[in-house]
Amino acid sequence: MTNPHHSATRPEWTEWPYPFWVAHRGAGKLAPENTMAAFRHGAHFGYRMFECDAKLSRDGVLFLMHDTELARTTNGEGIAAEQDWGTLAQLDAGSWHSRRWAGEPLPTLRNLLHWCIRNHYAINIEIKPSPGAESETGRAVAELVAQIWPDTLPPPLLSSFKPQALAAARQAVPAQTRALLMDEWSDGSLALAGELGCAALVCNQLLWTPERVQQCHGRLLRALSYTVNEAEHAQRLKDLGTDGIITDRIDLFSPIGTTHAPL
Repeated sequence: MTNPHHSATRPEWTEWPYPFWVAHRGAGKLAPENTMAAFRHGAHFGYRMFECDAKLSRDGVLFLMHDTELARTTNGEGIAAEQDWGTLAQLDAGSWHSRRWAGEPLPTLRNLLHWCIRNHYAINIEIKPSPGAESETGRAVAELVAQIWPDTLPPPLLSSFKPQALAAARQAVPAQTRALLMDEWSDGSLALAGELGCAALVCNQLLWTPERVQQCHGRLLRALSYTVNEAEHAQRLKDLGTDGIITDRIDLFSPIGTTHAPL
């Protein structure tokens, strides 16, 4: 089936190659987000796909962090992207969470990807650029994935709220799998996803209605949700026929048993 709304360079999947359940920032709130400890903890609960946030250091190293500033999740201060990796690598990214994780360092995206490859895990990389670095960060993520990820595993899903970052990733490596993140729905949302060559929309869970899921699937786009932490909300999204859930509650939701139909 040909989709007139998408570029021929967009990957067409007869089956969605990713698990339904995705562990948010590694292990949700059970471990310090975006650290290797968190991803290992999520794997302990049976999760086989993880979401992370990637940004660039001043000297061009991709590392994992959600916030623009260091203060919330490390013992550092200031703008994360204004630091060299040598400085970032020395920070404590675990003590803020609990004493159990004291001394846990920030990981590079490269190290996380190698861990996923060795364990055959899937990964959703949110391109999380600091202001002004949208294109540079999107391009760097796409190029790193192309450099090290094997063809034998489901490809990383590259997502972003920033269309400029996704456009740069697409320009760098057109065939990669991308998703547009959205916190608000607009009449142009589906068209924008098509222009960016996306395979999915990843939306605030409250945005999904039966009509929107149908529209999304009609354009061969998958419909995913963040961040779903209540059982009744998850059931609503399953009943709507959505294709994936990102959750903090890895202790509540079993990641086993949900399958996907071809579009």
